[in-house]
Amino acid sequence: MAFQVIEGVRVWGEPDAGALSQAVTCAQTGQVVQALLMADHHKGYSQPIGGVVAYDGQISPSGVGYDIACGNKAVRTNLMAADVLPNISNIMDHIANTISFGVGRNNKNKVDHELFDDPNWDVYKTAGDLKTHNLLKELARNQLGTVGSGNHYIDLFVEPVTGKLWIGNHFGSRGFGHKTASGFLNLAAGREFLAKAPGEHMDQPPVLLNMNDELGDMYYRAMKLAGRYAYAGRDYVIQEVLNVLGAEADFEVHNHHNFAWKEVHNDQETIVIRKGATPSAPGQLGFIGGSMADISVIVRGKDSLENKDSFYSTVHGAGRVMSRTQAAGKMNWKTRTRSGGQISREQMKAAVDDFGVELRGADTDESPFAYRQLQTVLDAHHETLDILHVLRPIGVCMAGANEFDPYKD
Repeated sequence: MAFQVIEGVRVWGEPDAGALSQAVTCAQTGQVVQALLMADHHKGYSQPIGGVVAYDGQISPSGVGYDIACGNKAVRTNLMAADVLPNISNIMDHIANTISFGVGRNNKNKVDHELFDDPNWDVYKTAGDLKTHNLLKELARNQLGTVGSGNHYIDLFVEPVTGKLWIGNHFGSRGFGHKTASGFLNLAAGREFLAKAPGEHMDQPPVLLNMNDELGDMYYRAMKLAGRYAYAGRDYVIQEVLNVLGAEADFEVHNHHNFAWKEVHNDQETIVIRKGATPSAPGQLGFIGGSMADISVIVRGKDSLENKDSFYSTVHGAGRVMSRTQAAGKMNWKTRTRSGGQISREQMKAAVDDFGVELRGADTDESPFAYRQLQTVLDAHHETLDILHVLRPIGVCMAGANEFDPYKD
């Protein structure tokens, strides 16, 4: 057994005191079946990143978090990496100019999609009013197919064993998801949906809604809509990169890691909230990304007792060892500059260059020094998953420096 149990929480990897304290609070609040920490865990808002909580009949908007349905998609292309490496600089420029990155960015080309006819949009008329519905739907239309900021990216990879070129991305439901989360947290506190929330703190107990109540049902429907929206955005972005490359995909992996699922565990119906944790049921595929100078992997869940004990969950990335403020410094929002960071841009560039990566955008809060080595956290879960493909980045594109968003995972 590769995990330990601390105050009722099942913990993989080396326990982080702050994240563990948050997980214990979650475990002791509400109708909890089990709380768990994956090996990439670190502090988050209310429920830690890398945290999994299974509830009996309850759902937690703070557990799912502000970036509803954040997740990954990866595709294997019909190209070899050797086909693009001679022109990698121009290709990365083209990707950076084609896709919109950053906080609040709208797509340069408005994308239509059948999800905008989804009946779940009516939730916002009930939760707020027609103005709320129209505002969020227009925001969603404008931002569909944009990537955002924080640790969100588009990567080009080589699979060293085969030489094949892969594409991967990581982002969620953008401003639409953030406003949805804020709105339901407001409603849970007795405020109006679009109210400005008072100061909230990282270590507050989880906000819980009963699934049988109207508010819980509305949140679940809105969350599912945000999930559909995130999938559509990641699909669009991957296709745009394929178009840039003149390539086709012959294999894909796509999954959320900030979401709540209705699942049965040990013959009990549960709501499993994974925040920065990848579903890993037996045979289920997942894409797990490392830092910009580390491997990423395609994995498959094992049919093992330990995987069952993990509530079929695994890591979503390498996991931070340094906060964004520690790495990049404190943000001055008036000048949009940082000071006091431990990592310089020169250090980041040297590490990325040494790994052979063509980088566009990114600030030092996303440098390799801010993260664990992915293999370390994968090793902690070796009884729960098989690694099918190891990918090495050759191109990384992210939002530019000072595009800071505190709610990204």
